[in-house]
Amino acid sequence: MKQKIPLALYIHIPWCERKCPYCDFNSHENYSPDIEPLYVSALLNDLDQQLEFVDGRQVSSIFFGGGTPSLFSGPAIDQILSGVRSKVLLTDDCEITLESNPGSAEAAKYRSYREAGVNRLSIGVQSFAEDKLRALGRIHTGDEARAAIDMAFSSGFSRLNVDLMYGLEGQTQVEAISDIKTAMSYGISHLSWYQLTIERNTAFWSAPPTLPETDIIEPWQSKVSRLLGEFGIYQYEVSAWSKKGEESRHNLNYWLFGDYLAIGAGAHGKVTIGDSVYRLQRTRHPSHYLEEFEEAQANTGIKALKAIPDDDRVGEFMMNALRLRNGAPRDYLQARTGKKFGAIKKTLESLSARGLISDDPERLVTTELGYRHLDSVIEAFF
Repeated sequence: MKQKIPLALYIHIPWCERKCPYCDFNSHENYSPDIEPLYVSALLNDLDQQLEFVDGRQVSSIFFGGGTPSLFSGPAIDQILSGVRSKVLLTDDCEITLESNPGSAEAAKYRSYREAGVNRLSIGVQSFAEDKLRALGRIHTGDEARAAIDMAFSSGFSRLNVDLMYGLEGQTQVEAISDIKTAMSYGISHLSWYQLTIERNTAFWSAPPTLPETDIIEPWQSKVSRLLGEFGIYQYEVSAWSKKGEESRHNLNYWLFGDYLAIGAGAHGKVTIGDSVYRLQRTRHPSHYLEEFEEAQANTGIKALKAIPDDDRVGEFMMNALRLRNGAPRDYLQARTGKKFGAIKKTLESLSARGLISDDPERLVTTELGYRHLDSVIEAFF
């Protein structure tokens, strides 16, 4: 792999004010502002362990995920970003995204994030309807969600994502589309619209709500697609929609099998070294993470890596790339996995004959039919 693979950085803030019943992310309650300086120091010590994986590259995007990163103060976010800049080079147009919960949104805090260098916000609205928010266990109201969007724009954020969920208990098509229309009324440039699913190790798994049947909600997709088209918003990934040029660069890097360092409790990373691709995962519980990285230590980052087996590398690449409506350039396969095109040639021919993969000499991309049956298409590569 001679071509330099793009590099990003993921930063995990693991605390939430309250754990949502549908959430299977690594998030924990009992946040206290007193933890901030300890965690900031641990994050930067963690980053030190991964500097050997940078390999002369600049970081093109940073993403603060959680948990609820917006629980952290502006000065704490500034200290993290200042520490990152002292250790790695960022591209001039580095995208820096921070996830925010409307329940912890404050105008002064948003302004301080902007001053620290955050240039994109992702607001976890989920719904503007009060009954749906209560059923989801959200700590905010519809009015607070609207206020958070207003505050984001007034604080200087021109790039904004809003998260919305559909297929909620008792939700109708009219209600789902109403959420979309409300979000679009603010002129946002990016929308994450995804179906509520019941995951293991969540409160909903133990006491599941009654959700609309698949055949009821499937027609919603085409209606929402037409509606968003009227606002100049198009679907570029399974659950991601944006204006042209406003796609999440950080998430595109994931889907195009780029590399990313990852710091924080439970954070997952991916790095390429020579002709091998590795995964990295940090310990999940915040207290254990703080114990591990409370002090600077000798460089042992390489010990945390786990190689992706050769047989799985192509499947993982295709699983990510085909989530994109436009797929990926064919030459990315070898550039980012070390595997030649011949490794998937027969599978592609079979899928193409069934009308599931486009016969495109330049790109690996599904047909419309293939995109509707994406799980089956991806399965063919494993």
